[in-house]
Amino acid sequence: MVSVEVTPAAREQVQKIMEKQGKSGAALRLFVQGGGCSGLTYGMTFDQVESGDEIAYRDAQVTVVVDRASAELLNGIKVDFLMGLDASGFKIYNPNAKETCSCGKSFSA
Repeated sequence: MVSVEVTPAAREQVQKIMEKQGKSGAALRLFVQGGGCSGLTYGMTFDQVESGDEIAYRDAQVTVVVDRASAELLNGIKVDFLMGLDASGFKIYNPNAKETCSCGKSFSA
């Protein structure tokens, strides 16, 4: 079973983007793919829940799903949204990452 924490700021931003893109009712899919300076990168997209997906987070407005291949690497992560002068956008805090690049968008496990 995969567990993902979504902060209130991230939830609010996901809802805004879903409404703007007409994706109400879709799930937020989190996944890991090869690439980046540390070997693996995070990905996010709006999608439908598919057979084999694990629901990692659900509340009244947002559902987060993770595919089986990414589940172990994403278990226990925290998804936040930052808005500031030095950094803006989604930020993922991953306790499973052994190394993270300076931009925070890639990691190694």
